[in-house]
Amino acid sequence: MTRLSVEMLAADAPEPITSAGHAQLGIAVLAGIAVIVLLITKFKLHAFLSLTLGTLVLGAVAGAPLDKAIASFTTGLGTTVAGVGVLIALGAILGKMLADSGGADQIVDTILEKAGGRSMPWAMVLIASVIGLPLFFEVGVVLLIPVVLMVAKRGNYSLMRIGIPALAGLSVMHGLVPPHPGPLVAIDAVGANLGVTLALGVLVAIPTVIIAGPVFSRYAARWVDVPAPDRMIPQRASEELEKRPGFGPTLATILLPVVLMLSKALVDIVIDDPENLTQRVFDVIGSPLIALLASVLVGIFTLLRPAGFGKERLSPLVERGLAPIAGILLIVGAGGGFKQTLIDCGVGQMVLDISKDWSIPALLLAWLIAVAIRLATGSATVATISAAGLVAPLAEGMSTGETALLVLAIGAGSLFFSHVNDAGFWLVKEYFGLDVPQTLKTWSIMETIISVVAGGLVLLLSLVI
Repeated sequence: MTRLSVEMLAADAPEPITSAGHAQLGIAVLAGIAVIVLLITKFKLHAFLSLTLGTLVLGAVAGAPLDKAIASFTTGLGTTVAGVGVLIALGAILGKMLADSGGADQIVDTILEKAGGRSMPWAMVLIASVIGLPLFFEVGVVLLIPVVLMVAKRGNYSLMRIGIPALAGLSVMHGLVPPHPGPLVAIDAVGANLGVTLALGVLVAIPTVIIAGPVFSRYAARWVDVPAPDRMIPQRASEELEKRPGFGPTLATILLPVVLMLSKALVDIVIDDPENLTQRVFDVIGSPLIALLASVLVGIFTLLRPAGFGKERLSPLVERGLAPIAGILLIVGAGGGFKQTLIDCGVGQMVLDISKDWSIPALLLAWLIAVAIRLATGSATVATISAAGLVAPLAEGMSTGETALLVLAIGAGSLFFSHVNDAGFWLVKEYFGLDVPQTLKTWSIMETIISVVAGGLVLLLSLVI
């Protein structure tokens, strides 16, 4: 794998755009978040405009020059849309292909036939965990959402009963299990063993995903009883299809990005030589963009042709698939802009400065620092990188098992309570058709349960390792 040290990241970090002290920065963070929540919930302003105005308030209260605050926001928006936006677009096209060809119906019919009633949430968490093993969280969301929404709609299930287990499976894999970027950076920073961390990560992940997924979804479904939003379900073309693709080819098309990304991760681990031709090839074909693009192209032959689609219908299908996601792209991008402004104002560094003198056990310290940075910046990756850099000296003299647990404590803390400064919060809100309070009561609490349960299990394991 490519080594990425915290020292390199720190050296590349830009100077904060404001010289405000800790107290002023803290007030600025609270003011920015309060404005966003108030504009959305009280004044019903669109989330994109609310995030933009909240960012300007954050910069103003922090004493940042307006031009620099705007530059931070636009940089974060552009970076987020460039990274996540293309994936969302490709996922939307693939979802539309699945819907119009009848492939999604084939998958949903099979799931409903094989796993019904009480077993459905368990089936969804298993599917999400397997798919989420090599995937970035956002890629997993765009792949799974059409299936989640259609299962909920066709099976007459509560959306939260089906959606929360799927989100929990993706999130747990993202935060705790290598080869995801966050755990890999933390492993490198503290000098942990990849294999041991992977084994312990899976051990912690299993009970965590059960509690945060199928178990919590029972309560989430009572708190927020909403149907699957019709506008986000890929609608099949009006004509009835005489034939549709088989289950095997449809499943293979959906899993192709998973296989390509997992192959890249395994090659990176086994070869670990950036100059090696094989690794370079897999780095390309296993990138999220190429993997999803390959799935779309393969879908033309495995989904559309078996359903009788000619080439003249491909362009209109793509246009119909992209139309519903314009608002999502802007909202998710604005969430990334707000997050980047927080980081550029020095909020992450503020948390590090405040926490560096805390005198508590290393594992708990790592978890708390990651929690604080996650709450302040909204970024699980920033929380992981920053916390790993701070606690890395504590790994001196630790056993192999203890350093692995240190990585997992950081990963668990980085998932704590996603809220309005996290682009993932807006991604879930828009795809599930929720409002801000509903998203807080479901997605945000689910993330907190993952963080607390995983952190507790890490502390328990430390008693025997």
